[in-house]
Amino acid sequence: MPHIAVKLAPGRSEEQKQELTRRIVQDVVDVLHVSEEVVSLTMEEVEPKDWTEQVYKPDIQAKWDQLLKTPGYNPL
Repeated sequence: MPHIAVKLAPGRSEEQKQELTRRIVQDVVDVLHVSEEVVSLTMEEVEPKDWTEQVYKPDIQAKWDQLLKTPGYNPL
């Protein structure tokens, strides 16, 4: 295991999403020294109008002390 959850605004092509998935998975394999078979990844598109309520508040603001990379924006 690990499981990676990616949330992003719509508008990326399938090719972009597949390439992002490939790169993230490869980095996880390389850095954590695990096999690709134990890595899972979800990608969820969230409309910009819903970002604050569906992503920022529950996943960023509520977990601020756990973030390893903080965003350079604050929609509140």
